[in-house]
This record gives sequence, structure tokens and C-alpha cells, in this order.
Amino acid sequence: MNMNVSRRHVLRGLSLLIGVAALPRQLFARATGAFQAKEVDQVMQQLFGDLPVTLSDQVILKIPSIAENGAVVPVTVSSDVAGVEAIYIVIDANPNPLSATFELGATSPADVSTRVKMGQSSMVRGLVKTSDGVLMAQQEVKVTIGGCGG
Repeated sequence: MNMNVSRRHVLRGLSLLIGVAALPRQLFARATGAFQAKEVDQVMQQLFGDLPVTLSDQVILKIPSIAENGAVVPVTVSSDVAGVEAIYIVIDANPNPLSATFELGATSPADVSTRVKMGQSSMVRGLVKTSDGVLMAQQEVKVTIGGCGG
């Protein structure tokens, strides 16, 4: 009898564990689809649906205008807007334009830095999602070969 009770507890625990393990997949399914998108419009639709995306000087995008090494391009996106939920980096000419997502907590500062890979010159977009909509900054970045401006 004790063996059955123990087995039940184990099975109940395993089912709970499987349910919890599936939760992050559900939470990030939208971003995963966006990472697989091949076009910027598809990325925007996957991430934001019908939310309007507005160019704004409240989003600060720091990235060099000329990248001498496209394999490691530093980029920072920040904003002082209240209620930032997430920050996204989109590189138009990359095979998969969505390059990074950062989900932020309620008390997290809206300031992220990373390095991205760029295969060619492209428009780079920093997007900040709030409960009110999506704000964006963008900049054209020229990728040179060997830093010679080619």
C-alpha cells in the first residue's frame, strides 16, 4: 500500500514538473515565432500584432554608424518611459531580422546592451514595448570590410 501512495506522489510530482516546464514555452512562443520570421513586417506582426509602432526620441539607440567588424557590433537601447515591458532589436537586412529580445520586470531599468551580428549594411531598430504601445528608434549602420569603408 505504501508503494502505491509513493508512486502516486511521484507521478503527481512528474505531471506538475512537466506542466511547469511547458509554461516558459507558452510564454515565449510569440517571440520564438518572431525569431524565425524572415521579413521585418512578419517580425512586427508576431511581436506586436495590431499595436501601433511610433518613432520616438524617448528611445535612445546607441550603435556605431559604421561597423568595422559586422560580427560584433555593440548596441544599446534605453528609455526613460514608464512601464517598459520589453526591448527588441531588429536588423532589417539580417536573414532573421529579430536579433534580441529582453523581457523586463516592473522595477527593471529600460537599458540593455549587447553585441549583434550584421552580415551587411542595414537599418537597425530599437523597439520599446509599453502597456500603451511600441516606441522605436532607428539608425542606418554601414558594415565595412576590414574597416576600409568598402
